[in-house]
Amino acid sequence: DQKNVRLRDAVFSSDGKNLITLSDESGEFEFVKMPSNGLGAPKTITHDGKILRYGGVPSPDGKWLAYKDLAADMYILNLLTGVSKKISSNKEGIGSFSWSPDSKWLAFVQNAGNSMAQIQIYNLTTSDLFPLTTDRANSTDPKCSQDGKFIYFLSDRNFTSLVGSPWGTRQPEPYFDASEKIFYIALQKNTRSPFKNDDELYTEVKKDKKDEPKTSVKVTIDKDRITQRIAEVPVKPGNYSGLEVTGKALYLISRETGVGAKSHLKFVKITNKNPKLETMIEDIRSFELTGDRKKMLVRKKNNFYMIDAGTSKVGDLSKNKIDLSGWKFSISPKEDWKQIFKDAWRMERDYFYDKNMHGVNWEAMYQKYLPLVDRVTTRNELSDLIGRYVGELSVLHTSVRGGDERKGQKNIPVASLGARFSRDEAKGGFRIDHIYKADPDYPNERSPLDNPYLDFRNGDIITHINGKPTLSATDIGELIRNQAGKQVRITYRRGNIKKEAIVNPAGRIYGLRYRDWEYSRRLEVEKKSDNKIGYLHLQAMGSNDINQWYKEFYPVFDRPGLIIDVRHNRGGNIDSFILEKLLRKAWMYWKSRSGKPYWNMPYAFRGHIVILVDQFTASDGEAFAEGFKKLGLGTAIGMRTWGGEVWLSSVNRLTDGGLARAPMMGVYSADGKWIIEGRGFEPDIVIDNLPHETFKGKDAQLEKAIDLLLKEIDKDPRKVPQPPAYPDKSFNNK
Repeated sequence: DQKNVRLRDAVFSSDGKNLITLSDESGEFEFVKMPSNGLGAPKTITHDGKILRYGGVPSPDGKWLAYKDLAADMYILNLLTGVSKKISSNKEGIGSFSWSPDSKWLAFVQNAGNSMAQIQIYNLTTSDLFPLTTDRANSTDPKCSQDGKFIYFLSDRNFTSLVGSPWGTRQPEPYFDASEKIFYIALQKNTRSPFKNDDELYTEVKKDKKDEPKTSVKVTIDKDRITQRIAEVPVKPGNYSGLEVTGKALYLISRETGVGAKSHLKFVKITNKNPKLETMIEDIRSFELTGDRKKMLVRKKNNFYMIDAGTSKVGDLSKNKIDLSGWKFSISPKEDWKQIFKDAWRMERDYFYDKNMHGVNWEAMYQKYLPLVDRVTTRNELSDLIGRYVGELSVLHTSVRGGDERKGQKNIPVASLGARFSRDEAKGGFRIDHIYKADPDYPNERSPLDNPYLDFRNGDIITHINGKPTLSATDIGELIRNQAGKQVRITYRRGNIKKEAIVNPAGRIYGLRYRDWEYSRRLEVEKKSDNKIGYLHLQAMGSNDINQWYKEFYPVFDRPGLIIDVRHNRGGNIDSFILEKLLRKAWMYWKSRSGKPYWNMPYAFRGHIVILVDQFTASDGEAFAEGFKKLGLGTAIGMRTWGGEVWLSSVNRLTDGGLARAPMMGVYSADGKWIIEGRGFEPDIVIDNLPHETFKGKDAQLEKAIDLLLKEIDKDPRKVPQPPAYPDKSFNNK
């Protein structure tokens, strides 16, 4: 029971008697050992913390702990003396690691200069460090066999693309599924593979285990040509991770492919009698072996199960479920908030891309705002306070969010009819001012009242919903709460004609209104350009938006002009996907006897391009715009963008799940200058959409883009070259 202290990344010692964890009681994260039964005081092992450390892996003999830190340095800690020895420093990144059974060798993953994950071996006795695998493929999850003869690992060396050609609708690209295989390397030459069949020169001798003396394993490694002793475990490739090894089997997680894909715990027996990959437990989140390799902890959904590390499918797990219902925690919000305040400050210090913290005295910022922690009364106030010292760094691309915030008990889902209404007392209901429209080619995106099988029009008066007068509510949405996707009965009038219809309301109106805006832009562009110009809008730069790109770009790839609208773009990480498509060039043409020519590269855009940006274009939307300009792809029109471009993630979570996101990478251009962050992207042509003009339905930025593209098309139409005269290859040709 430690107040104002965070404990993280706990692991059992090899004998299971102690927990080794990281504690920030001293103000920095130090390794601490405490009895696993809870009886006894913790003992601090290290006293030299200066940067965030990650939880370690104890050696089988209990003397050592391997760990890494945020600076991508690899260490071995002597658990008796508390002294750490740095064994590798790799700014490309360090991955998983594991010990040999005799605790004399450490295998770990570090990225090579080409960013491929490569397995390294370290000898504790000689301090020798050498590669086990090459940098030609990613190799991960190294695990030494229990007899010390082999190291097993996973590697993505199965290159079988599900797409074999770029010729097809929307320019298909290679996709490699099930790329990982299980491999092993013999640590000594001439070691017989456990998967090799018996032959006339070798027959496995069965030994009576009762007669075998128990001897400790001693691992020796012959480095000579060791990378060439690689061999495959004879099972099918897959999407594998989390490899573990016992004396009898290999265990791993196998991931399905696709949206909503599940992961399964699988195993393969270490045998030469038809080894095969079999399912042990379906739909798990993770698993972990105990130190003696006899049991495993499995997480399935939000439950934990302790099972034997066997070699058969596990059926009913209910009897193996770990009962956590008795867990109770005494939480003091005030003490929690003090720790969170310090933890957020510390992680910002360690994760921030500039070690000089933009010239800000970071220790002074902590002392400046610390006295205010005692005045905090809610988690939201704490977030505000953290945001204040994070704001001292003058970085736009960051945020403080989440945590154990107070939330209401009731959540009433809203619903929408997909239209804009005005209350009309004189006519006894709500008037439909505008029904939101969407691309009719995608009926699942249309608004409820835009259904072609219904008969609603602008100007109709909705008088009743499910028999209740609409004027009894201040807003029509009050009458359809909790009704999204359900049938509601609507009574409405058109002039003196009374009508009724059954409608299925949608959920939030935001998406319907946004699609209506997008669709109206597209129609305006096509109308004013006589379909010479294509239009697409990207709301953000995420997975849904690359889907949007494929849906909207390929129908218009052959038009003379294109407008890519990234106004209000919220960012993401797909800028290179889109820029790569726009960089494709048509360099040759195919022509059959009949039909029009088509070009190679397939679907390369040959026309003129304009992008639209505004002050709400953010993050990766700005990166796309900057790349578009620097790569000379066209003209940018609009307003200077938001200005947030230092890269960040959400890895620095706090104890209650909240975070103050720390920018981890700055962004600079080829000429050695920082770009975008704090300044934004500057378009070639600056035009603002003034509020009143926008209210009246005007879009000056879009109109300028149309006008510019039409002039460029007229000046440089970029027509498809016509084929030359067919050659005369007869022998009579002179």
